[in-house]
Amino acid sequence: TGVQTCALPIWTKAVVAKTMLHMWEEPCISGTRGSGAVFFSGCNLRCSYCQNRDVSRAVVGELMDAERLAGEFRNLVGLGAHNINLVTATPYLPTVVAALKDFKKTNPFVPIVYNTGGYELPEAIGALGGLVDVYLPDFKYSDCNLAAKYSAATDYPSVAVRAIDAMVSQAGEIVIENGLIVRGVIIRHLVLPGHRADSIAVLRTIAKRWGNKVKVSVMRQFTPDFASADCDLRRRVTSFEYSEVLREAEALGLDGYFQDPDSASAAFTPDFAE
Repeated sequence: TGVQTCALPIWTKAVVAKTMLHMWEEPCISGTRGSGAVFFSGCNLRCSYCQNRDVSRAVVGELMDAERLAGEFRNLVGLGAHNINLVTATPYLPTVVAALKDFKKTNPFVPIVYNTGGYELPEAIGALGGLVDVYLPDFKYSDCNLAAKYSAATDYPSVAVRAIDAMVSQAGEIVIENGLIVRGVIIRHLVLPGHRADSIAVLRTIAKRWGNKVKVSVMRQFTPDFASADCDLRRRVTSFEYSEVLREAEALGLDGYFQDPDSASAAFTPDFAE
């Protein structure tokens, strides 16, 4: 359905494309009952291979004010969610902050996960202090040229480093209880076909700058099904490419998660039309 109209300017509300119990996040986030995912419409990046392009490139969903959004968080907890997982919430930060403050009044111990492409201002992370427990940023590229080519953001590497610096400073080291993360930072990196050297450079930056203060999630789920017509990434990552990246992660002493080959499938992407 289209976005509902209202008398208030759109920036006083958030556009929510989908809420669900998400079983396909990292094990310490999804657990056994699922992560309470809230997918927001819109994104501040333009990745040419985005698997959520149905909602990241268009304003699709339902307008929610802070009170309604906090109610959605509570509904997800009622369904059994281990945490609330905010997916690309940055465009609606003032509304999200207000909703989190409301939600925390009745659910102070439910972890809040901030799931982001990593293209954030430190000031935005600062606004989330005391509200977000777990940061789940991407660190997509080390090479500015790749960032420009595939995400239209030449400054992505330096911006992401500063943002993750702020996240690590705020959240502190990883805390996992009963198999579930309650605090800390997990950095995701999606290996792209033909670019394992950049993936290795990303991992070296992570190891040098944050070391064992964070976990890494080395992802193999790239699928050309979602690539735009002008994107030259037209195949899946090979076992050799992925193994080389994992070998570097192990050599650097990084701890975290990896994916099986069958993760490179559209089947693991939420159906936003439901």
